[in-house]
Amino acid sequence: MPELPEIETLRRGLERETVGRRVKSVDVVVAKATNRNGSRKAFQARLEGAKIRNVDRRGSLLVQALDTGELLVFDVGETGRLLRAAPKDDPPKDLLLSITFTQGGQLRLADSEAKAEAFVVTPELLLEEVPALAELGLDPVAAPVSWTAFAQSLVNRRTEKLKAALLDPTFVVGLGGLYADEILYDAGLRPDREVSTVSTMEIRRLYRSLVEILHEATKHHGTSTDEHSFTDLHGKPGSFQDELQVWGRDGGPCRRCRATVTKVRSGGKVTYWCPSCQV
Repeated sequence: MPELPEIETLRRGLERETVGRRVKSVDVVVAKATNRNGSRKAFQARLEGAKIRNVDRRGSLLVQALDTGELLVFDVGETGRLLRAAPKDDPPKDLLLSITFTQGGQLRLADSEAKAEAFVVTPELLLEEVPALAELGLDPVAAPVSWTAFAQSLVNRRTEKLKAALLDPTFVVGLGGLYADEILYDAGLRPDREVSTVSTMEIRRLYRSLVEILHEATKHHGTSTDEHSFTDLHGKPGSFQDELQVWGRDGGPCRRCRATVTKVRSGGKVTYWCPSCQV
């Protein structure tokens, strides 16, 4: 599942590769991918001829502003991919749709699960289309987050467990199990600690770990492993997997205290942590 660093990597790629491009044609291979616009033809009609002016990100959604005044929104979901390609390149077997520019090739959306989607919407109707956007939490990659804002938001969740809080998009956007585990390890905190038991000094450590790891992972263009598959617009994997401290390292030695990294399953979710040095 792409998490915040991966989605931001895609946003930056789209900003470099598509801003200023005009849409020549749109080919919708799987109609379900554009269901929000009602039909293939409705999606095509609103997009063809439009020029992409800028690229933004709202949580895990990629939002391209068009010169028509509307927005082109991509939701890659858990298994979707965005790819830049030349029209002559063989399409992937799981292609959902392709957008051909008047100059500069194509942008393709693919998904082995066929759950990714794209839609065109006016800015004033985006919240109505995706109500969850109104409740998004802190986004440390999009804008600096102050220590006080982070601490206040965390303290408001005093009865929650730390990992559950990190996974809640109304607290921090775009986090999944991989980065939540890495952040908690770096901060030296147990994933099942209740927020009410965390000291001010520990909250500061958690804040620092959150900001540093998300920025570092984004700098490395995300994480790409067999379990956490990701490639950028050009099909290149990220490299933050080389920096992982606990995720996927169960049975191996903790790099901080040499105890054994543990893998725990609970409620369908997996957690990697060190029972010795995370307290």
